[in-house]
Amino acid sequence: MSTVYCDLAISLDGFLAGPDQRPDTPLGEGGILLHRWKFDEPELHARENAAVVDAGAFVMGRNMFAGPGQGPWDPDWTGWWGAEPPYHGPVFVLTHHAHEPIPLEGGTTFHFVTGGVDEALDRAREAAGGRAVSIAGGAATANQYLAAGLVDELRLHLVPVLLGRGERLFDGVPHTGLVQVDVRPTHSVTHLRYSLR
Repeated sequence: MSTVYCDLAISLDGFLAGPDQRPDTPLGEGGILLHRWKFDEPELHARENAAVVDAGAFVMGRNMFAGPGQGPWDPDWTGWWGAEPPYHGPVFVLTHHAHEPIPLEGGTTFHFVTGGVDEALDRAREAAGGRAVSIAGGAATANQYLAAGLVDELRLHLVPVLLGRGERLFDGVPHTGLVQVDVRPTHSVTHLRYSLR
């Protein structure tokens, strides 16, 4: 069975995104600071990004795909990543609103799942063909999978910033044991890896 992992950048005070997420600031106020290390340390980023997109399939929430907002889909929206997203494989987007799949360059196809976290994971596992499945985010989606005990490995990139409020990791997640597998500090981020099973 496919390994399921989450790979997320997080602030010291536990947030994956800042407050006041809007279409012009999808990561919320200050949220972009969580990803600054990718630009400060491009060689490290290339290695970490290769590990992130090495999955056979991905699951993400609607907000990660389209930003904050509810209601029917904008028919012209194809995601934040342009014509060739970094996933290069099937991505299953959790939503309450059905949508036809969106195939893009480089092998990424966004599929829209209205049946909840179990259906999305089942479809991702089937599509992954034995490779890993990445729960890509955002916070609400990661928390649903963590709370359901469906994540095997948690990879956190701990960034030395305080956001104060926003979208917090572990909200609604019951007490669970984390076994630290690896830690790699740099001057701008600490990479942590935990086993959950």
